[in-house]
Amino acid sequence: MQLFYNPDLTEHTTEFTFSREESKHIVKVLRKNVADVLHITNGNGWLFNAEITIANTNKCHATVTAKTKQKKRHYHLHLAVAPTKMNDRYEWFLEKATEIGIDSITPIICKHSERKVIKPERYQKVLQAAMKQSLSCYLPQLNEAIAFKDFIKQDFKSDLFIAHCEENDRKSLKQELKPNTDITILIGPEGDFSVKEIEIARAHNFIPVTLGDTRLRTETAAIVSCHAVAFINE
Repeated sequence: MQLFYNPDLTEHTTEFTFSREESKHIVKVLRKNVADVLHITNGNGWLFNAEITIANTNKCHATVTAKTKQKKRHYHLHLAVAPTKMNDRYEWFLEKATEIGIDSITPIICKHSERKVIKPERYQKVLQAAMKQSLSCYLPQLNEAIAFKDFIKQDFKSDLFIAHCEENDRKSLKQELKPNTDITILIGPEGDFSVKEIEIARAHNFIPVTLGDTRLRTETAAIVSCHAVAFINE
């Protein structure tokens, strides 16, 4: 099954027209024609079956013939991950985390961050492509980049963890995780969180955790955390 994405669709939509770019892709590249059925999601859990009524490269029109709501995960995973120095590594994290299962992503700017500016438009495209590839109907929420000191002050309604490499009192993430529970995990930049940032996080009820015996890259640590949460909820 090939999945398309259209954020404007709602459960009440009965017919719609694809953008010019998508119309050209559907008709010219995929060679779809009138009466062919397409599968579309709005990124909010809905899967629509739509039959093409006008197959035009400038205006592909379709009528919704069926719709279903995909079951949502029974937990909410929020990863706050510092942008990596190499942008493609962060995009790799976004792609794989979407495939594994994640609900919300926040780029956090830390003391040791080498990259302080992100490209949200590019990140959104990566998330959309990964959602379609994995046949998920839920698009992860990409939040605006925020300074660590501001992020940490929020009123969280979840279990809170900060993964870091300092040799002090850390617990194992996999042993601390509980199924069916909302979770927020902080992942630092290549230079790790500063000692002060770790202290601030602890003061805001974040539990320091380790992800294993080896030192992981930022994007690897984020994926290990994401998979650990998915695994405990199987």
